[in-house]
Amino acid sequence: MNAIFGDRWLQYLNGLLVTLEVSLLAIIFGTLLGTILAVLRLPEVTEYRYRGTDPFKKLGNWILRFLCGFAKFYIDLIRGTPLLLQVLIINFGIFGSIRIEKVIVGVIACGINSAAYVAEIVRGGIMSVDKGQTEAGRSLGFSGTKTMFWIILPQAAKSALPSLCNEFIALIKETSILSYIALTELTKAGDYIRSRTYSAFTPYIISGLLYLLVTIVLTKLIGKLERRLRQSDH
Repeated sequence: MNAIFGDRWLQYLNGLLVTLEVSLLAIIFGTLLGTILAVLRLPEVTEYRYRGTDPFKKLGNWILRFLCGFAKFYIDLIRGTPLLLQVLIINFGIFGSIRIEKVIVGVIACGINSAAYVAEIVRGGIMSVDKGQTEAGRSLGFSGTKTMFWIILPQAAKSALPSLCNEFIALIKETSILSYIALTELTKAGDYIRSRTYSAFTPYIISGLLYLLVTIVLTKLIGKLERRLRQSDH
């Protein structure tokens, strides 16, 4: 019980709040960036070629092709390298000479990593939407962008929700890696308490139980959302 006596329970509480803050902001950042990357990886976008003579449209087409190539490179690079390595490079390499909050570094590192996985999940969701939906949107007078934003993406989000849920749960657990850059999140809080109580078992078990509690609550909330979305289909 030494692990929670004194002010130690406050360390767990602060660590839990930091974990939730980093996870929530990284999920938002990763979802926004991942959705943009997903659109840039769609066959309709990557295979688009402007064959006219307008120099501005030619330039726009060149920029689009560059962005599509960058999106593929980004996803391959992030998915092909460990998150710990990415965190160390961002903290000590990019922000090594800059005074910056560790929470911000954590959000950027976890958000960048999550975006690569979210991109593939969202791309799969978009490609699962019937092509007739796109034609229906265009027949209503929507532009390609409005059709994607108002018709395709909401349906893609519905089919991608279970996989996105898994990604979000994985992201919450992966924030424990941020203890390597001295961010006092849940794992680091347990580590500090271990060093004060000289007991390695109980502090880490309590940290683990708090992670489990967060993921169970998130799973139940997303399960309720899924049921509501299914009911809205009938």
